[in-house]
Order: sequence, then structure tokens, then C-alpha cells
Amino acid sequence: MDTKTFRMYEYPPAEALEKKEGISYPEFTKYHYYSRTAERETPVNVLLPTDMEEGKKYPVLYILHGYWDNEDWMARDIVHISDMLGNLWASGEAEKFITVLPYNFTSKELTACTGMDYQNSEAYDNFINDFFLDLKPYIEENFPVKTGRDNTAVTGFSMGGREGLFIGLTNSDKFGYVAGCCPAPGLTRGEIEPWMLEESELHHKEGHMPEVVMVSYAELDGVVNPWPQKYDRLLTENGTEHLLHVMSKTGHDHESVTPHLYNYFRLIFKK
Repeated sequence: MDTKTFRMYEYPPAEALEKKEGISYPEFTKYHYYSRTAERETPVNVLLPTDMEEGKKYPVLYILHGYWDNEDWMARDIVHISDMLGNLWASGEAEKFITVLPYNFTSKELTACTGMDYQNSEAYDNFINDFFLDLKPYIEENFPVKTGRDNTAVTGFSMGGREGLFIGLTNSDKFGYVAGCCPAPGLTRGEIEPWMLEESELHHKEGHMPEVVMVSYAELDGVVNPWPQKYDRLLTENGTEHLLHVMSKTGHDHESVTPHLYNYFRLIFKK
């Protein structure tokens, strides 16, 4: 997509978050699949486009939750995913796609987050194995999903933003669209344990620049700043073209996630 002609909004217009008469709004449905990485049945919320065409397949977006949360956090009304998508699809401002909210805490020993420590952080980092081994195949086998990098996007908030950037950039031959909102530290060495990449390794896979890479952060975020700004700098230094979305009035919560998603929804799958 030619992002030079794209209008980035710091915050979405108020009407984008309101339900309107005559518009169909999609709803999340919960499913379960077996994760061999976690060795248990694992929940996942899936939202299908409204007015789906019989026999047609759709791109897919994976949105990852943050520390302490689960697959229901992004599905809450307060995040406005359904409202935004219904309105954007009705106006033609966004392509229709399938939205997947997984439970991205992946551990054989723990079924849920118990603290902000090394063991729990490793469980979030371990999601990359569950994603490729079981979640992605489950979604592609059970829903009308278009496959390939041009039809696959990922993002997330906080720890999910860390994982979304890590999974998407290191596998940019499989993801055409990669983003993170208020990404947590740990992407690169020297921030927090465990970390995943050397600073020089924070970039797209050689020969596979994503159509869109986007980082959002809130200036008043007292939880993860200054790490998103560091990732912006490293992506620039390492040659990964990307968009930076800065919010001046929000913090480390849903009020930052909604603007991030509003812009990202309008960007993805428009090659």
C-alpha cells in the first residue's frame, strides 16, 4: 500500500465507535483447539466478516493480548473492534477480513499468568511455537481463510505487541502486515529478561519487507516507555520501513489500543 497517501488518525473519529442503523456488526465466537505446545485445550475468539460471500475466502488478522489478560480482553465492547469493523466495512474504508484473538500464554506448567517474572514471560514468548504448530493450522482448516503472507497480519498490545513484532518481523516471509501497540520490553538485549533479539536483529527477514510495519505508543504510558521509541529507532537503523503512530493523551490501556487498531484496520490487506 502507498502509505504516503494514507491519513493516520491520532484518535478515531467519534462516529467510528458508534453503532448505526442499517449496518451489520460482527460478533466474536469462542472456539477451542488442542495446543501441543501447552498440552491442553486452548480457547480462541474468532470474528467473521458480516455478509460473507459463499465460497469466498478472506485474509486473517491475529491480535495478541497483554500480560495478565486472555483471549477475551480485546473482545470487550470498550475496545470497539466490532463497532469499528462494521463501520469501516460499510464505508469501504477497510477490507473484509477474519479476526482472531488467541490465548497467547503458552506453558505446560502454568495455565494462566501468575506473576510478572521470567517464567511467565517465557510463556508468552513460547506462543510462537503454538502459533505455527497448532493455532494457525486450526484457523486455516476451520475457517474460510486466504493463506500466504499477503493475506496474513498480526498485532498486539503490551506483551502482545512485543510478541506480534517478534513473530511478524522474524517471519516476514509469512506476514505481510506487522504491528505492535505499546510493545513491552524484551524484544532486544539489555532491556529485561528474557529477551529475544540482539539490537541489530530487530528488522524484517531479508528479502521480505512487509507491506506495512507499524508501531503505536502513548506519550503518557508509564508502563513500557521508552521501549516503543527504542524499537522505532532500531527499525529505522536496521532498514525496516515502518509507520510510527503517537498518541498524546492516552496511557497503557484500551484507550491506546482502539486508535491503534482503527488505523491498522484501514491499512491492512490493501496491497
